[in-house]
Amino acid sequence: MGLLSRTGEIIKAKWNALLNRAENPQETLDYSYEKQLESLQNVKRGVADVVTAKKRLQIQTQQLEQNVVKLDTQARQAVAAGREDLARQALERKSGMQQQLQDLDTQVKQLEDQQQKLVANEKTLETRIESFRSQKEVIKAQYSAAEAQVRIGEAATGIGEQMADTGLAIQRAKDKTEQMQARAGAVEELIESGTLEDFTAGDQSQLDRELAQISAGQQVDAELARIKSEVGSGSQPKEIEQ
Repeated sequence: MGLLSRTGEIIKAKWNALLNRAENPQETLDYSYEKQLESLQNVKRGVADVVTAKKRLQIQTQQLEQNVVKLDTQARQAVAAGREDLARQALERKSGMQQQLQDLDTQVKQLEDQQQKLVANEKTLETRIESFRSQKEVIKAQYSAAEAQVRIGEAATGIGEQMADTGLAIQRAKDKTEQMQARAGAVEELIESGTLEDFTAGDQSQLDRELAQISAGQQVDAELARIKSEVGSGSQPKEIEQ
């Protein structure tokens, strides 16, 4: 039993947490306000029902009072005519109607008391609903302002979901850019060191380039030796054509 109770409490706690996350305070306040208006309408209908019932009893009272007067008149007429028996019957019926009138008066008074209580409750409920409506609008305005402030703050600081996605995209772009720059630098370094061939240099291989460098160096050495020989023999060097 203890395990079941604890499991129920855990489920209830998780359910409440889900409700708190899904609940919109503005919608909740509006719904509560509508339910209070429904309660007020029920009270108003109750007042109307009580008034209607009281009116019916009052109509019955008027009819009974008219019948009492009529029976009293008939009893007097019977006595005048020497018909005591008829006069007794009329008076007995009059007595019964008078008892009904007393019962109706009691019921009417009870309905009037009930009507007064319902009217008082109606006024109290109207006052509370109006106060709740004012508080509801204030709270809704405060919530809207706070919600807007949160959104602006999230957008400014980048902690919102959309801004968080944007921040991740920027970070990924930076990472890829740095990786590409590092790769470009590594390729350039390998090409300069001769580890990788520069395929833009035609069909020359590394060996061809080295041999070409050796040949060019030998030509420079031979040219330098010739110039030295000419200068040493006193011959004038040819002018370099412009």
